[in-house]
Amino acid sequence: MNTEELYAAAAEQYKAKKFREALKLLAELRRAEPNHKKAYTLEACIWEDSSNYVREIDALKEFLQRANLNAPDERAMAAVALSGLGMACRQLALPQAAINYFREAARLIGDNAAAAERISAALLTGCHAEDFKPENFQALHAEYKNYLADVEPYPRRFYNHERIRIGFMSADFKLHSVMLWSSALLTGLDKAAFAVHCYSSVKIYDRVTNYLKREVEVWRDISSLTDAEAAHLIRDDEIDILFDLSGHTAGNRLRVAAYKPASVQISGIGYMNSTGLDAVDYFLTDKYCAGDAAYFTEKLLILPHSHVCFIAPTKSEPAAEPPSVKNGFVTFGSFNQYGKVTDLILRTWKRILDAVPASRLILKQKVFNTSDGREYVGKRLERFGFDLARVEMRPYTANYLEQYADVDIALDTFPYTGGVTTCEALYMGVPVVSLYGDRHGTRFGLSILSNIGSEELAVATPDDYVQRAVVLAKDKELLSLFRTNLRGRLLSSRLMNSTTYVREVEAVFKNLVRSRPPVI
Repeated sequence: MNTEELYAAAAEQYKAKKFREALKLLAELRRAEPNHKKAYTLEACIWEDSSNYVREIDALKEFLQRANLNAPDERAMAAVALSGLGMACRQLALPQAAINYFREAARLIGDNAAAAERISAALLTGCHAEDFKPENFQALHAEYKNYLADVEPYPRRFYNHERIRIGFMSADFKLHSVMLWSSALLTGLDKAAFAVHCYSSVKIYDRVTNYLKREVEVWRDISSLTDAEAAHLIRDDEIDILFDLSGHTAGNRLRVAAYKPASVQISGIGYMNSTGLDAVDYFLTDKYCAGDAAYFTEKLLILPHSHVCFIAPTKSEPAAEPPSVKNGFVTFGSFNQYGKVTDLILRTWKRILDAVPASRLILKQKVFNTSDGREYVGKRLERFGFDLARVEMRPYTANYLEQYADVDIALDTFPYTGGVTTCEALYMGVPVVSLYGDRHGTRFGLSILSNIGSEELAVATPDDYVQRAVVLAKDKELLSLFRTNLRGRLLSSRLMNSTTYVREVEAVFKNLVRSRPPVI
């Protein structure tokens, strides 16, 4: 076969998910033509789908070394490659490198909407960075606004509907963690007072999508609409309150919100930081999460308890007892995304292991699906002084919740804390030690633990984090009590009381409409 035939054959094997065969063909292709650029981008796709972010980065860098940015097609390919580098670097806990790649990708793209997506990715990555301050987010917000030049906002209009028309906009109306926080609100609003509209960017429907489509009053699929078309649709629906559930996460439609199609616009729940958009009026939070308002361009709507309502994803029962009972040593664990594991957290975890003799640490995530990922992380841990014999790096598996049976104490990440991950650990009877700061997204653990009556597990300094974990590790009786009682505490808490939660949010919505200017 000639080189183009080899490439076509490799592409077919990739589509069939026969990655090993595709890689063999690509290796043969590169031996014949080392500068075949598409070979490197296809290889990167294979490594990405295999969760081998180390090899993906290598392949993308090989392509970029060969790319001619003066050729329009290769310039477009380079923008995609830079975005891929950003995503891979975020997975490997390299946030600043990821941000730089996303920004560079945005500059190469001629399309405003596509460029804005890259800056959204940079903003989300900033949530992972331990040294990101208000001014760092503000700089990226300003860069995002550069790609709104083609957006002409509607003049604000208020209505006088008998029922408040509330529109929820998201790319995550599907099997997604955001639905574990928001589905109670989507389906529980009083139908006598509210008419719920959903504006969905979901391209492939699943059982959650179909359930929501049946439950809400109006379902609008905007996945194939331009931002301007989607905004026009919302405007025609005369939405009183548009609630964006995505923020700067993947697939967001914030440029739709930038048109100001609704009377009042809110963000929150699906994204733990400010949108930075003048068009978004408010951000939903709670008294524990609110933190420093300097991070927000929106006004904060502060709920008295929790700003989310958790729905448990499984009925699996917690293990009968902590694993330390049979093991004779304490096992700490973190099932959080590895990209959230900062240097500060690694230093803190190392101090905990040093202070608890014979203790172990289990890390579980997709980055450990490959030997390259385990080797990469292992080298980083060794640089921080970890004894790798005491650290187990487990690949992601569908039954991950059951593996909390192997964990005595879960250790939260910082500054991007766990959300669903924290609730899942608690639901499986595992206490979570969480560190919080002054930013909304750093305080999610504080909010969750406070709402279930375990606020003593949330601390404000790394020293307290270490002390709390060490003291808990030494209290075998308390660990057993947690294993027995945590699920019941979670189930009976404000965090899972959908009735109270929805009534509190309804009061906020009604107040927003009551406080509007009179309709003329």
